[in-house]
Amino acid sequence: MRATVDRAGLDPQGRLPKIQVRRVRKGDLSKVRDVFEQTFGDFLERQLGTRPRQAFGGAQYVHHRWLMEPWGCFVAEEDNAKIVGAALAVTWGTVGILGPVAVLTNYQNQTIGQQLIRASQGFFEENKAALHGCVTYPTSPKHLFLFHKFGYRPKALTAVMSRAIDRTPPRAAVAKPAKAVLAVRRFSSLEETKKKATLARMHRITNGICRGMDLSKEIEIVDGLALGDTLLLERGRDLVGFAVYHTPGVSEAPSGALYVKFLAIDPPQRKVEHLTEFVSALETLAQELGMQRVIFPVYSRYWLAYNTLVQCGYQIDFTMIRMQRGRQEDYEDPTHLVLDDWR
Repeated sequence: MRATVDRAGLDPQGRLPKIQVRRVRKGDLSKVRDVFEQTFGDFLERQLGTRPRQAFGGAQYVHHRWLMEPWGCFVAEEDNAKIVGAALAVTWGTVGILGPVAVLTNYQNQTIGQQLIRASQGFFEENKAALHGCVTYPTSPKHLFLFHKFGYRPKALTAVMSRAIDRTPPRAAVAKPAKAVLAVRRFSSLEETKKKATLARMHRITNGICRGMDLSKEIEIVDGLALGDTLLLERGRDLVGFAVYHTPGVSEAPSGALYVKFLAIDPPQRKVEHLTEFVSALETLAQELGMQRVIFPVYSRYWLAYNTLVQCGYQIDFTMIRMQRGRQEDYEDPTHLVLDDWR
């Protein structure tokens, strides 16, 4: 895939430079990380008037996503020499998640972002993803229009919420039910022979939320690279819910925070008390790990989950807008207790 870059500047032979989109190689990883940091740093500086020291607060996206889904990671390269853009795409079963997508500021408005998205769409189609999704900045017409060109429709806001951790229990968890019989344990503590069966149990939960959704690869990469862990909420032998979380290092967790990538309560067992108890367990875990705060993302169409976080004392740090294409049925049930991040 090649395209002429429409900008001033000729090479010594008087030819316009060329942009080639290809899949990421291992040697590209640090350069791709730099492209994301520089591009989003430029964008946030324009939006906020001051440049953040780190565009993502210490969170990292490139290395583990490439290991998890190498065929879904793409770069745009100028004259086979300089990486000027990148896009990451992963699949959660039949759900394809696109992003981040970035093009260096001086190379924008030259269709490079469109080429990267087109390559990612091809990856989704190869893997038969029925629903494609991304999140972007709701205040950026440029970003909204770019994804609109590929059929992505704006849906609703995703609120990234957090709460500082102290010795005070979350307000909604103070009055626990008298017959609380839920227990938590870590996926990493399971014997290897039991992990496959547990993944199947988690798949049944996600399939009940969105047909075909499967986070097995996400859970396995977190476990395999020790990016964090997956916490299991159980009642006896029944799996009530699970939460995939990251801790700081080479993960998606910002410095000093326990970040929950995905949490779900089994739809047939959904009770607000289950979510509040799970939130409390994650806060306790964060305290044990010496974290200063816990971060939960919540899609506002999951209204009951959003309202529960508010009652637990969580406040919005910032919002993104979710955009979707593909499957037309409106699968989002506002009573589902789901916290998920499509960044």
